[in-house]
Amino acid sequence: MNRLITLVSAAAMSLSLTAGIASAKEVFELKLSHFLPSSHPTQKDFIEPWAQELEKRTNGRVKVTIYSAGSALGHVAKQYDQVRAGVVDIAHGLTGIPSGRLPKTLIMDMPFLAKTSDAATRALWQLYPEYLKDEYRGMKVLALHAHNGGLIHTQGKQVKSMADLAGLRLRAPSKAVSMMLKELGSVPVGMPPTQVYENLQKGVLDGTVFPYEAVYGFKLDEVLDYHLDAKAYTTSFYFVMNEKKYNALPADIRAVIDDISGDRLVAKFGPWWNQWDKPGIESIKKRGNTVVTLTEDQRQEWSKELEPMIEGYLAALEKKGIKNSQEIYAKAQQIVSQYE
Repeated sequence: MNRLITLVSAAAMSLSLTAGIASAKEVFELKLSHFLPSSHPTQKDFIEPWAQELEKRTNGRVKVTIYSAGSALGHVAKQYDQVRAGVVDIAHGLTGIPSGRLPKTLIMDMPFLAKTSDAATRALWQLYPEYLKDEYRGMKVLALHAHNGGLIHTQGKQVKSMADLAGLRLRAPSKAVSMMLKELGSVPVGMPPTQVYENLQKGVLDGTVFPYEAVYGFKLDEVLDYHLDAKAYTTSFYFVMNEKKYNALPADIRAVIDDISGDRLVAKFGPWWNQWDKPGIESIKKRGNTVVTLTEDQRQEWSKELEPMIEGYLAALEKKGIKNSQEIYAKAQQIVSQYE
């Protein structure tokens, strides 16, 4: 009898150890999608290192597969829906595409609100817990961020003043920027960033708005002639994970994800974007393109001209049920002023 008990105990212990070894070796495969080319610095400096650190710090128990632009999961208009539905586990997306999904977050895209990625990114992250969280139901928000103040780029016609914008067809990344361009007399055209080069080449567009980074990233210096550094707007982005997938991971893996995301990750975007802008600036210089920079007085003049548009935008949000839109905008201004 004692021998039988011993054998049963040994077998149970063996099964327990085997289960423990199997559990320890379990690999969690995560799909991460974004809408930019795989050669873009967003993937090289941000997404790949983030994924590699997650894999390293979990001793290979997490494997991240990245799907960039051009892949089956890399369409800019599908990032939000894909991650919410669990088609992908993690997504980096453009807040303004498709339009209307994240209206509170898009308040950060208001013209002349922020000049730098650092200030805009920190404002987004500080706004998130109190004001923006409900826009990301079903998602674990890993970071929100924005790019450096954007320029107005044109081909054929130089823009130095507001009057020069009249009638120009300019690609816009979000509703807020579209309204800004329309108020200034141009014709905004909604379009994914990956389609801008071709449409400039064909003459469908007269220009576009982008930070310096995109000029190099999408090779737009080849099809542009003039650049107005107005720091007129910023565009916001999200980096999110399917909440169910996040919650299903072991606690130690969730802890690693938390540690490499959030505050620690948000603090990197300002320095990153300053670095990412440099190749765009250099490519413009090499081609001998003309760059004009608005003075602070000129920026204030443009900003004042756009005040009715901003008021109208916020009022429209209130009519749609976002009763605290003015409060969110004022809070964003306050936070930005702390960093600029």
